[in-house]
Amino acid sequence: MFSNTTRIEIQFGDCDPAGIVYYPNYFRFFDNATAALLSAAFKMHKRHWIAHHGIVGIPMVDTGAKFSRPSRFGDIVEIRSEIADLGRSSFGVHHTLFNEGEIAIEAHEKRVWVGRDPHDSEKIISLPIPDDVRATLG
Repeated sequence: MFSNTTRIEIQFGDCDPAGIVYYPNYFRFFDNATAALLSAAFKMHKRHWIAHHGIVGIPMVDTGAKFSRPSRFGDIVEIRSEIADLGRSSFGVHHTLFNEGEIAIEAHEKRVWVGRDPHDSEKIISLPIPDDVRATLG
């Protein structure tokens, strides 16, 4: 399945008073890593692939993480993101965050391919993942 690696430098504002990354920020990092993964797969920026595929987005419906080691201000970390599974309208992403070559966090997300409900434009509905997207991600 398709994978991509993103490098980030931990910023002062990412950290809590103890000097380690405040845990919700990891989920922001993973959200950005998912966008980078799909942008690399589709060879276009997120706003373009959303428009190209005629979807509203890919909301997260499940997530979780196992934290093994902290990251601190100034650390350069790598996030390896890969498509873990493809369902009819959902897909899983697995993230491994490395700090100094060691696994610091393993996380997962479940995302859904969604569009506007044709009967109520205020609502979103799941849509089947198109075959060309499956071929690219699988």
